[in-house]
This record gives sequence, C-alpha cells and structure tokens, in this order.
Amino acid sequence: MNDVNGRPLSGEDYKEPQCLLNMHPEIRPIPAGRVIEKLDQHLSRNDWSAAERHLRYWLAEAESSGDARGRLTVLNEMIGLYRKMNRGQECLQAVADALALADGMEIGGTVSYGTTLINAATGYRAFGRTEEALKLYRGARSIYETCLQPDDERLGGLYNNMAVTLSGLKEYREAEALYHKAIGVMRKQAGGEPEIAVTLLNLADLTEAEAGPENGAERIDGYLAEAEALLDTEGLPRDGHYAFVCEKCAPVFGHYGWFAAEQELKRRAGEIYERA
Repeated sequence: MNDVNGRPLSGEDYKEPQCLLNMHPEIRPIPAGRVIEKLDQHLSRNDWSAAERHLRYWLAEAESSGDARGRLTVLNEMIGLYRKMNRGQECLQAVADALALADGMEIGGTVSYGTTLINAATGYRAFGRTEEALKLYRGARSIYETCLQPDDERLGGLYNNMAVTLSGLKEYREAEALYHKAIGVMRKQAGGEPEIAVTLLNLADLTEAEAGPENGAERIDGYLAEAEALLDTEGLPRDGHYAFVCEKCAPVFGHYGWFAAEQELKRRAGEIYERA
C-alpha cells in the first residue's frame, strides 16, 4: 500500500509510539484512529482494492497483538467495505466474526456493541437475510435509545437503516414513522443534508411500493424535489462521503425519470473521485 504521495508504506508507517504504563504487557493496541483515517483516504479515491489490503493488514496486526477492540473496529469496517463491493461471502464472514468477537468481549449493552449490531444487520440486509437484520436492529435500538441523547446523529442512521429493512418486509407504517424520526434527528446536525436526502429517497421508494407509481406520483415527486434541493445545499463539503451519497442517490432519480438530476449527481461523484 502507498501513502498519499504514492510512496510504498511498511507497517512502521502506521505505528505510533505507545506508553507502556497502565497497559497490559501482552496487548499492543493498533492505532485505530489512524487506521480509519487511512481507510477514508482510500475510499475517497474509490480505491477498493487498497482499502481491502489496508484492512486485512490491520486485522492481522490486531490479532497478533491481542487487541480485541482493534479487531472489532477493523471487522466493523470490513463489513461495510464488502457490502459496498457487493461481496456477500466476505461480508457475511466479517459479520459472523464481529458478532462472535463482540459476544466474547462481554460488552453487551454498550454503544460499541450497538454499533456492531447495526453494522452486522446492514450486512445481513444487503444479502437477503432481512429477518435476522431486523432482530439485530431492534437490539441496537434498545441500546442506542438508552445510551445516547435523542439528537445524536447515530440514532438517525439507525432509524433510517431499520426503516429500509421494515419496508422490505412490507411493514410500511412502522418504516415510515422511523424515516421521519431519522429526518428529525438529522435536521439537527450541521451538514446533515445528504443523509436527509437519502432518507427522502427511501420514502419515495416506500411510497411507490405501498401506493404504486401512479397513486403515489405526487408524493414521490415532492420527496425527489426536496432531496435534490438538499444535495444542492451551498457549502456542503464536496468530499468522498458526498461523492458516495451522490452515487447512491443518482440511480433513484433515474428510476423515477429525473434523468438530469441523475446525470448531474454522477458527474459530481466522478469529479470528486478524479480530484482525489
């Protein structure tokens, strides 16, 4: 793997000096913050293969150094990466490994455990294991609503993902209520417009599924118009995350015949990736 200047990196490039005081002598924690930072750099360039090599390297490092928390961090990131790459076997294996590790760590009831449940559920949902996903989302919701403030952005993400799962199971009323709860949370976040746009497009899909494209046309167009305006919000960082959201939203606009919006979002995403 290379640094931002294209220079090959060795393991030492990632490692930070660590104080040995107050640390179990057999555990050498990996620098989780730097691992995620470097991962974000790969993803901002749409460099999936480099991202995978990076995570596999650090998973091995965490395993060899006895760092269970570091392993869990990397496995959570691997679930998301393989889901985006549409590699079901690897994603589901990462889910199984993460859940087994989290259970062995006895961290049930913590926000970290709730986050692992959400990542695992999202992996399950992506590859057709919807009922299992919903069970995990419900467990995560119980933890998050107990441990987090009502306006915490992590709740917004949970509500949105759980609603997608419910919609797939045709539980439309509960799904719609959760979508609106997600929007309520994200409206309180600075720069939350892209996430709100995603949720609005999910509401458009729910409306089509429940009411049909003709009966739901007016509501669908309203959701699309608001989502487009939010993605055009002045001052939003045009970074890798924004590019990912544009890529995710573009085909939804195309599905409903908003072809100019679809092409514009694809253009923005491509421009950001080229610049990175």
